Amino acid sequence: MLKLSHVSVKIAGAEVLRDVSMDLRPKAFVALVGRNGAGKTTLMRSVMGLLPISSGQIFIDGQNATYQMAFARARNGIGYLPEDRRLVPDWTVEQNIRLPSWASQKADIELKLERIYWQIPEVAQFRQRKALELSGGQQKLVALARAFMASKNLLILDEPFEGVAPVLVQRLVEILSDLRRQNALSVLISESDGTNSQHLVDYNYAIERGRVTVS
Repeated sequence: MLKLSHVSVKIAGAEVLRDVSMDLRPKAFVALVGRNGAGKTTLMRSVMGLLPISSGQIFIDGQNATYQMAFARARNGIGYLPEDRRLVPDWTVEQNIRLPSWASQKADIELKLERIYWQIPEVAQFRQRKALELSGGQQKLVALARAFMASKNLLILDEPFEGVAPVLVQRLVEILSDLRRQNALSVLISESDGTNSQHLVDYNYAIERGRVTVS
């Protein structure tokens, strides 16, 4: 579902990712584990087309996506939860969740929205509130719901457990466990130590100073 082949990324002349190769099989859950500054977010932004790569190739669902624009990757069914959530603060929760569907112009929007509310009922309760009125943990749930709206085959979650209360961490684990049981998506999760994702994933990749190895 996702393959990186000898990918390197430079930011402001400094090499942040170094010759990274990794595979995410269809319907597999995989963790990318590394300390802050190791290159996790850079890798995920590169996969989403938000950062250009300096060398190597990226394949998504068997297609070469190395030079594909970010909006095209979203249209191809990749859901993305960025580390900093990136919600539109003055929009309602539901407007934020619907955003990927407006870009992709899919026909099953209402059905998918109701399914998301069934998967994350907490979000349905504050669907008409503005995003800026929510706590950080609630915003994380909304960002996850938005990623669900975009995802068809692949879900990329950048530090979903970072900076939230333990009770919400447990809730996120429950939601992702349910998703795993549905066996419908490939999921890549980044985490600093792998503590919360260890019982969710099939295997781990470790990242250190921009280099990735299987652990």
